[in-house]
Amino acid sequence: MKAAKGSIGRSVDQPNPSIRFYLFHGTDESQSSALGERLVVALKASKQAIAPASLRSDPALLTDEAGAIDMFGGSKVIWLQPAGEESLAAVEALLNAPALESPVVAIAGRLTKTSGLLKLADSHPRALSHVSYELDARDAERLVTELGRTEGLRMQPIIAARIAEGCSNDRRMIAQELAKLALYLDASPNAPKELESEALDAVGAAIGGDFLDIADLALSGDVRSLGETLADMDEGGRDAIPVIRSLQRRLLMLAPIRARVDAGESVAAVMTSMGKALFWKDKPLVERMLGMWDSSGLARVAERAGDLERRLMRGDAPSPAEALGEELVAIARQARRR
Repeated sequence: MKAAKGSIGRSVDQPNPSIRFYLFHGTDESQSSALGERLVVALKASKQAIAPASLRSDPALLTDEAGAIDMFGGSKVIWLQPAGEESLAAVEALLNAPALESPVVAIAGRLTKTSGLLKLADSHPRALSHVSYELDARDAERLVTELGRTEGLRMQPIIAARIAEGCSNDRRMIAQELAKLALYLDASPNAPKELESEALDAVGAAIGGDFLDIADLALSGDVRSLGETLADMDEGGRDAIPVIRSLQRRLLMLAPIRARVDAGESVAAVMTSMGKALFWKDKPLVERMLGMWDSSGLARVAERAGDLERRLMRGDAPSPAEALGEELVAIARQARRR
């Protein structure tokens, strides 16, 4: 069944035991993933990922895994991402099974009205579907305020707008920035603090910094140009965090596109569907990077970038400039090998 926009929060925070399949789909994959993560937290469960492509040749695998008792006796959620039509037969079997131990969460990109997976999830009483649309500026500001409240942060609308704009209205990045700001201010829901421009300048100074050119050099494997650019940067590493966040923004843009390609869509079709969301001059570069990186590779780069950012903010890296340079060159070399 299809979840209404106003009820989806309650559906994942207070899950109905009769629902065994959750389909979160749409253009805002970060929101879909966040909803799935909220469900995992609500169930106090662990995630067990299954590659959707494996279900094409073995549709029974999904029901077998969802029906198996966790070896450590805890709760688990079966996680499919990126999900597509290759999962249809497996999901049908899952919904028709007599009993299961664990629910299944499927994260999909944009699905058409003719999608068999979407039709099944919309109509079956044991399934729940929700479509995630990209945020506009007003919704993004509202989200910043709401998420900030859960971190113990109070803020004026102008601060919320600055964070939303700097994070390109991306939910995942907004949540990451607010968590860092709350840590800096020692804020919590039980001890809320006012988030003002001074704290944002101190911790979030990199928000909105535009170093996409450097990120693109690394992700496209241009080692020579990357080395020349790094040599011209501030030796003190002042720009390290802005560069990392620009890299994260590019990864957040590439990941859902790559997921759609992995699900069977052609690169050309996906690029065309993005329309003005992708600047026309960037399209050849983005297409080249999609040919160099698969979803697992992009996920590993994102994880390493996050780890590096946390190390730099703690100050235990030998040198921000050196640590950043080593990581970007490693990314570029990996891209060249693909």
